[in-house]
Order: sequence, then C-alpha cells, then structure tokens
Amino acid sequence: MFKKITNLLTAISFFAVTTLFGFSASAQQAPIVIKLSHVVAENTPKGLASLKFKELAEKKLPGKVQVQVFPNSQLFGDAKELEALLLNDVQIINPSLSKFDRYTKKIQVFDLPFLFKDSKAANDFQNSADGKALLKSMEDKGLIGLEYWANGMRHFSTNKDFRVPADVKGLKFRIQASDVYESLLKAFGANGQKMAFAEVYQALQTGVVDGQENTFSNMYSQKFHEVQKTIVETNHGILDYMVVVNAKWWNGLPADIRKGLWNGLPADIRKGLSEAMREATIYNNQISREKNEEARKAIIDSGKAKVVKLTDAQLAEWKKAVAPVYAQFEKDIGVDLIKSAQKYSQPAQPKAEKPATKK
Repeated sequence: MFKKITNLLTAISFFAVTTLFGFSASAQQAPIVIKLSHVVAENTPKGLASLKFKELAEKKLPGKVQVQVFPNSQLFGDAKELEALLLNDVQIINPSLSKFDRYTKKIQVFDLPFLFKDSKAANDFQNSADGKALLKSMEDKGLIGLEYWANGMRHFSTNKDFRVPADVKGLKFRIQASDVYESLLKAFGANGQKMAFAEVYQALQTGVVDGQENTFSNMYSQKFHEVQKTIVETNHGILDYMVVVNAKWWNGLPADIRKGLWNGLPADIRKGLSEAMREATIYNNQISREKNEEARKAIIDSGKAKVVKLTDAQLAEWKKAVAPVYAQFEKDIGVDLIKSAQKYSQPAQPKAEKPATKK
C-alpha cells in the first residue's frame, strides 16, 4: 500500500511540475505586433512623433509590444488607410481631421475656415470637454480616437501670383476629401479636386492642378515649393490629425492585471500604450511649430517659391468670402459646438478691478 501511495504522489508531483512548466512556456507569448501607418515623410512632426511613440511604447512594454511604423504611404495611402484600419490590417493611423466627416459630421468643425486664430487656440479646444468627446464619437463605427496631433496652420499656394480670392477664380486646387473644403474653394470662385497626398507633387508638376493648401512642413518635405510660384500665408485653417485605433482591437487588448499575465508578468497593455501616446503627443506638439518655422525659412532660402504675408485688408477679403461655408455646414456641425470652438480664439477679457477699500 505504501508503495502505491508513493507512486501516486510521484505521479502527481510530475504532473504538477509539467503543468507548471507548460503554463510558463505558454505565458511566454510573442509580442503584440502593432502596425502604425501614415502618409507623410519621417522628418515631419507626424513622422517624428510616430517614431517617438514606437520608442516609448516598446520601452514601457518591453517584450510585450512591437510597433512597426510605415511612413510616406508605404503601407496604405490616403484613400485606403481608414478601410485598412477597420479591417484590422493596420492597428493605428493618424489621418487629418478632414477624413472623419463620413463617420460624424461634427468633426467638420475643424475644417471651418478661420475658426482658430492659431494652433494654440485649436489645441485648447481639443483639450476641452467638447473636443475630447469628439475622440469617442465614432466608437460605434469601429473607431476610437486616442489623441489629437498638431501640424500647424494651412496656407494656399499656386503656380501664379495671387493675394485675394478674386486672384484664384477659376483655378483648380488639390484638397483633401473634405466637403467643407470643396465648399470653401467654391466660395473663392475656384475648384477643389480631392486627391491623395502622395499624388500631389506630380499633379502640381504636370499642371493637373494649379495649387494646393497645406502646412509649411508638409510643403517643404514633399517639395511642393519647387513646383509652385507663390505661397500666401492665409492661415485659413488647421491641419491637425487624430490618432485613431481599431475599436475592436483596442478593446480586446490585455487591460487589467487581475485578468491574467502577459509574457509571465502582469500587464496592462492599453494603459502602457495610452501613456506612450500621450507623451508622443506632447512631443509632436512641441516640435510642430519648430518644424513649420524651419520649413518656412528653408522655402524662402531656396528662392523657388515666394512666401507672401497678407495685409489686414487682404486678409479681410478672404474672411468675408467664407461666410457661405458657415451657413452651409452649421446645422450638421451644431451651432453650440462651433461657438465652443470659437471662444478659444476670442481675446481675453480684462479682469474687473476690485473696488478700493475704504481705510
């Protein structure tokens, strides 16, 4: 009997040991591969911030995630990246805010011309309750916004000299896939042609379009200034991005240390990625202004395109011309949301002086 009991205990011990080793082996899973795709060059704010996110995420979650960054439309271009995200062929993209109007009309607030006086005003609105709510407004469509990334103010360029809207009448401009921008060009008497970012240089070079509108950093990195005659600093809008993830993929990531292990260690993948993205966002917004100033100077120094600052009277003509755009889109966007965004560009009210106290 004693021998049988000894054999039984030995068998149980062996089973326990092999089970433990088996669990340890299974726990040592391969890292989660995260594909991040974008359409601009690596030396732009978005390109550099994407690389910064990779660095931070892999540092915070060593052995747990591997971030692969694909710049310059290497993986997916403008026309395909959102579809690819929804199919989970890529997990993170950071398109311009114009791309999301098919999922929520409220996002068109960011395309309204002359809504923000500068990038800081836009960033302040994005960090407000109304701005943050827009990040979560498309989850039922399969998309979750994590952060906004700044890329600066937009300016018009053409292959001719111009100063006011009347000068661009009849010209054809490349625009993003934005109904607001299509309406904007009509308000100027010009024509907007929706076109993928990767196709713009050749279209400008061959005369398929006469002009485009973009930030200085994008214009310089893509060499648009080499095939344009004039860049006018209209500051007519922001070209910011939303970092967006596939909702099903994001919600399926290990997110609670009580629910198990990852590679043998407690893991909260979503928390680590969120922290990395927040830090990458701060980095992006810090270098955005710097990169645009550098690009503006480099364009001027190249002598290939003239950079023109508008007079107050000329700028007033551009602003006056866009009134029909607001009338067309304010119902879809919502008057309250527009007013919420506008208040960040209004001059600060002086504080009332306290009445002097009697001595």
